[in-house]
Order: sequence, then C-alpha cells, then structure tokens
Amino acid sequence: MQICKKNEGITLVALIITIIILLILAGVSLSFVFNGGILDKSQQAQ
Repeated sequence: MQICKKNEGITLVALIITIIILLILAGVSLSFVFNGGILDKSQQAQ
C-alpha cells in the first residue's frame, strides 16, 4: 500500500509571486494617476 500526500492549498512560492505582481500593478497604477495628469484633467473637466 502506497501513501501519497497531496499538497492542497496555496504554496509559499505562489503566494510570493502573487504579492509581487500585485505590488507591480499598484505601483504602475499609482504612477499613472499622479504623473499621468488624471487628477489635473478631472479638475479641468469640472
């Protein structure tokens, strides 16, 4: 009889990769909002 242990759930590597991707997306979106002039354009549109 052979016992196989299943790895269920998320692994540490997948968690770290997900956090890195979310940090990159947050940095890009924040730089686009502040340096892209979206706030200035919205104030001019008023």
